[in-house]
Amino acid sequence: MLVGLNNVTFEFGSRLIVENATWHIMPGDRTGLIGYNGTGKSTLLKVIVGEYLPSAGTVERGRETTIGYLHQDLLSFDTNDSILEVAMGAFERVKQLEKELDLLVKKMESPSFTGDSAADEALLHEYSDKLHEMDVLDGYNIHHKTEEVLQGLGFENSALQRPYKEFSGGWRMRVLLAKMILQQPDVLLLDEPTNHLDLPSIEWLEKYLLHYKGSVVIVSHDKFFLNRMVNKIVEVYQQELHHYTGDYDYYETEKALRIEMQQRAFENQQDYIRQNERLVERFRAKASKAAMAQSIMKKLDKLERIEQVEIERPNLRINFKVDKQPGKIIATLKDATKKFGALTIVDGAEAEINRGDKIALIGANGKGKSTLLRMIAGTETFDGERIWGHNVDESFYAQHQLEALNVNNTILDEMKECGSGKTELELRALMGCFLFSGDDVDKKIKVLSGGEKARVALAKVIAGKGNFLMLDEPTNHLDMHSVELLAEALNKYEGTSILVSHDRFFISKTANTIWEIIDNEIKVFKGTYKEYVDWKERMAKQKPAEETVKEPVQKIAEQPAKTQENVADRDQKKELQKLQRQFSKLEEDINRLNNSKTTLEADLGNPGIYADRNKFQQVEHEHKLVLSKLSAAEKQYEELFEKIVRLEG
Repeated sequence: MLVGLNNVTFEFGSRLIVENATWHIMPGDRTGLIGYNGTGKSTLLKVIVGEYLPSAGTVERGRETTIGYLHQDLLSFDTNDSILEVAMGAFERVKQLEKELDLLVKKMESPSFTGDSAADEALLHEYSDKLHEMDVLDGYNIHHKTEEVLQGLGFENSALQRPYKEFSGGWRMRVLLAKMILQQPDVLLLDEPTNHLDLPSIEWLEKYLLHYKGSVVIVSHDKFFLNRMVNKIVEVYQQELHHYTGDYDYYETEKALRIEMQQRAFENQQDYIRQNERLVERFRAKASKAAMAQSIMKKLDKLERIEQVEIERPNLRINFKVDKQPGKIIATLKDATKKFGALTIVDGAEAEINRGDKIALIGANGKGKSTLLRMIAGTETFDGERIWGHNVDESFYAQHQLEALNVNNTILDEMKECGSGKTELELRALMGCFLFSGDDVDKKIKVLSGGEKARVALAKVIAGKGNFLMLDEPTNHLDMHSVELLAEALNKYEGTSILVSHDRFFISKTANTIWEIIDNEIKVFKGTYKEYVDWKERMAKQKPAEETVKEPVQKIAEQPAKTQENVADRDQKKELQKLQRQFSKLEEDINRLNNSKTTLEADLGNPGIYADRNKFQQVEHEHKLVLSKLSAAEKQYEELFEKIVRLEG
C-alpha cells in the first residue's frame, strides 16, 4: 500500500465532505476520482497529500512513498528561468551531482593532485562513486528526456529556452505537469489535467501515463480520457467513497446495477415490514396473541433498514430557445487572413456555415481555434470579409467571459444586465435551472467557484435566445453529468452552433461537422467526430505506404514514358533486362525486410523490453515502419511481376 485513508471523516467548516471513508492506493492503480461539482474531490486530494488534516480517522503514507500533486493553485509560481530549466527541476539530485563532479574534476586537475596519496585515492573513489550514481540515475539523458516530455505536451523546440513567466496559465500548467511526470513519484495526483491541454497533447499524455510505473489518481470530467486511463473508479457520493474496479463505462453500468439491486432489496424489505405490521395490528387486540405481537414488534425494531435509492445529482435544466428563424447561410468567411507578427493563423481562408450545422473546431493549441471563433463572432479584426446571413441572432460564450463577469454584481444583477428583457421572476426561474435557487441568486460573483461562474456565463448565453451559438471551451469547470446535459441540450437546439472543445465525448455527442486549421486553411469534414477519427487513421496508414512506393514506382513508370514516341523500335529485350534487375533487387529488399520483421517481433515478444519505455516505443515504431515498407514492397513486387510476364509473353 502506498497511501491509505482509514475511516476518515473530513469537515470543511460546517460542511461534511466524507464520513468514515476508507481508500487504499496500491502500486499499479490508475484511479479516476469522480463526483458532482462541489462534492469535495479536490479537497480529498489535499487530505491525501497532508494539506488538510482529517477530523477523524488516519491517513497513512509509506515512509518511502513520494507523491506528486498537480493542481490549479500551482499557477501562483513565477520565475525568469526558461521552461526547460523549470521542468528540469525534476532532476534535483542529478543537477547537484553535476556540480559535485565539476568540483571534483577541478581538484583532480590541480598540480597538487598526483593520484598517489591516500587523500587523492579517496578523491578518485568519490569521483567514481558519483559517476556510478549519475549513471544509475540516467543523468546524462535528462536534457533529452525533458525536451521529449515538453514537446509531447505541445511545446515547439524553439520555445524551450523562453522564460517561464512569458507563458499564459494553461501553458505554465503544462510545464509543471512535465516536471511532475519527470519526477516519477510513486503516486501522481492530477486535478483536471486535460483542462489546459489540446487533443494531440491529451493523446500524448494518455500514451505516457499508460506506461507510467507509479500509481495515478485523476480528477477529470473527460469520459474518453478516463476510459483510456483508469482501472478503478472512486466516486465521492453522499459523503461516502464508493469503489468500482474498472473504467468509467464499467462504473456507469455497475452503478446502475447496484442501484437496481438496492431498490429491489428496499421494496422486498418494505413488503416484509408491511406484512408483519398487519399481523401486529391483527393480534394486538387479542390477549392470547399479545405476546406474539410484542415479539414481532421487537423483531421489526431490530431490523437494519435498507435505504430507498434516491439519486442525488444536480440537474442543470438547459433549454436553448430560438426566437427567430435565420436564412440558409449563417455566416461566410471570404479570403480571411489573420497574422500575429510572424505567426500566421489563416491565409486567404474560405468557409461557410449553413443553418443546422453543428461544427466542432478542433486541433492543437496555437493553431488559432479561439482566434477563428472570435473572427466569426466579429470580436477579432482580420483582413478579408465575414458576411453575416439573414436574420442571424448570435450568442457568444468564451472563457474570457468568466473574467468579464462583474465580480461586485450579484448573480441576479449580472443576469439583469445581459439584455434578455426577462422579468426578475423569469430570471430567478432560469437561474434555478442552473442550480442557483432561492437566496443563491443574491451571492456576489466574486465568491463563486470556477464551475459556478461558468454556469452564470452559460445562463447569460441561453437568456439571449440566439439562433447561432459560438462556444469556446464550454465544458471547462463542468462535471461529467453537467457536460452530458449540455450535450443533450445542444442536440435538441434548433439553431446552428460552432464550438471549440478538447472534450472528445462532448464533441462526439454534439458535432455533425469537423473544422480543422491545417496549413493556414480551414479544412472541413462533413461527418461526426468518430467518422473523422476513422478517416484520419485510414489516411495515416496510407501515407507511409504511398511514400515508400512513390519513388521506385515513379522510376519504373518513367522509363516506358521516355520511349513512347518510338516503342516499336525499342529493344524489348533491354527493357525486360532492366525490369528483371529491379525485380531481383526488390526480392533482396523483401528478404531483408522479412528478416528485420522477424527480429523485431522477437524483441517485442521479450517481456524485459517493456521495462524500458523508450526502448519499447522505439522497437514498436520500427516494427510498424517495417510492416508498412514490406506491404509497399510486396505491392510493387506484384506490379513488376505482371510487367515482366507481359513482356516475356
